[in-house]
Amino acid sequence: MADSRTSALMVAFDGGRLTSDGGLVWLAHADDRLDVSAAFARQIGDWRRGPVQHPLRLLVRQRLLQIACGYEDQDDADSLRHDPLLKLVCGRLPEQGADLASQPTLSRLENAVDRRTCYRLAQTLVAVYLRERERSGVPEQILLDLDGTDDPTHGEQEGSSYHGYYRQHMYHPLLIFDGHTNHLITAVLRPGTVHASHGVLTILHRLVAALRRRWPAVRIALRADSGFAVPALDD
Repeated sequence: MADSRTSALMVAFDGGRLTSDGGLVWLAHADDRLDVSAAFARQIGDWRRGPVQHPLRLLVRQRLLQIACGYEDQDDADSLRHDPLLKLVCGRLPEQGADLASQPTLSRLENAVDRRTCYRLAQTLVAVYLRERERSGVPEQILLDLDGTDDPTHGEQEGSSYHGYYRQHMYHPLLIFDGHTNHLITAVLRPGTVHASHGVLTILHRLVAALRRRWPAVRIALRADSGFAVPALDD
């Protein structure tokens, strides 16, 4: 994997091969700094046997960068795998380097992620947050922002359901942010019909325990809308 912090980047205006995703350079720098794709890759068991064309870390990085640029559909990879800038930030030469992974390969990657792996990935996000949050010192207070959001679906995806309030088929993921720094702490995918507060108590028990282990004296506050105002959370 080429390190984009040291790779030379030359810009020309001769109308050669073009990309519409110039922001990939900054996304790649962020991934280099936070090491998210490598940390995720360490939690995913490699299901492949025999010669491997694409290292697992590269597959994860490619998928994360595509999603970050708005290409959620895996079919997008069939054209993006040739994109010169995406290839460069994934460690391959824009012209001479081998193409990136296609849709079938990325589909197999996501199908290899089971329930236990999802849990480990969520734990990995928390670990990244803890490490980055204390770069400027041990925090005295943490504000946990809880938010459920609608994620529309347009097919027969497992767990997709029609939600009467949003009037669409969707997932209903739970997101938890640090309200002071806007760091994403963890994300949990939930079926489309669940209540906004579904599962939040279990997640908070585990998250607060992790925060206390790292920073025993930290004060923890919660902020959420009325969808989370359930008796179990008040106890």
